[in-house]
Amino acid sequence: MNSPARPARRTRPVRIGPRAAVALVLVTLIGIAAFGWPLLADRQSGLAHSQDAPWLFAALLPLLVAVVVATIADNGMDAKAVAMLGVLAAVGAALRPLGAGTAGLEPMFFLLVLSGRVLGPGFGFVLGSVTMFASALLTGGVGPWMPFQMLAMGWFALGAGLLPGPERIRGRAELLMLAAYGCVGAFAYGTIMNLQGWVLLQGMGQGISFHPGEPVTANLARFAAYCLATSMGWDLGRAVLTVVLTLTLGATLLKALRRATRRAAFDAPVSFAPGTGAEPEPALERGTNGSGG
Repeated sequence: MNSPARPARRTRPVRIGPRAAVALVLVTLIGIAAFGWPLLADRQSGLAHSQDAPWLFAALLPLLVAVVVATIADNGMDAKAVAMLGVLAAVGAALRPLGAGTAGLEPMFFLLVLSGRVLGPGFGFVLGSVTMFASALLTGGVGPWMPFQMLAMGWFALGAGLLPGPERIRGRAELLMLAAYGCVGAFAYGTIMNLQGWVLLQGMGQGISFHPGEPVTANLARFAAYCLATSMGWDLGRAVLTVVLTLTLGATLLKALRRATRRAAFDAPVSFAPGTGAEPEPALERGTNGSGG
């Protein structure tokens, strides 16, 4: 009698458990405060991100470690997932020098969109942050801006993991969705990073300079003018390259990532089957989810 065919195993992202979710919320709240507090500072605050960046970096690294540890403790990430994290971070770090400094062309954004999509928001956040950290070490781009780049890139990859699941959107529609997200996310990344540097620049003109102590609405209007005047071309180049790479190479890379994820079987329970005609070892019996069978 023919045995029934086994159903195809679906690709599942690395699961976010409750402890990992708490760590992600904490690091996100710290990041929002780090980016936005100058807008609420008064004239005598002596604000400068070059002074608070070391403190942000000191808070960010333990929280990133906490996200990884909490995900491992919640059975969402094992040694295979950590190995894949290292490989993807290394590839992303190697991609960044290919375009950084040239009209905003950064191919690493394309990789992080697809990785976050396949492997989930928690994995995506850690991957984005670690990739930016590794690329900063590789290119000599270590400075007060680095912890802000790590946060912004982590959020970018996390957002890709929060998009509607592949069981709802696949094929060409999925690529179009990822391309649209990559386009919007590329502009959002540039805008957030502008906020980090804009508060340090003075004397650029009344219409675009940051004025400590001014109403938030007035400063936000100046900030919008600053973005349009200084970084729109860079953000546009980043967005266009991300869209083009997603639409042309996205299907191939998605297939490769999903195949690797299925083979790694991050969420598969460990079980032991006895050999033909032999009884299982008692120790193995105790290892099958505690059921003894």
